[in-house]
Amino acid sequence: MLRDWLRNESGATAIEYSLIAAAISLAIAGFIFAFGEELYAFFDSLTGSLDGSA
Repeated sequence: MLRDWLRNESGATAIEYSLIAAAISLAIAGFIFAFGEELYAFFDSLTGSLDGSA
């Protein structure tokens, strides 16, 4: 029973997926931090052109 418990790797996959999700979220946060002002200006101009006020 102890050997079966030591060989059990079902939690390893969950940890790997959580590390991948953390890396993706850090990449998204870094992108937003680096290009946040440009994104805001783009969406602001897009909203203005859709409203017809630009």
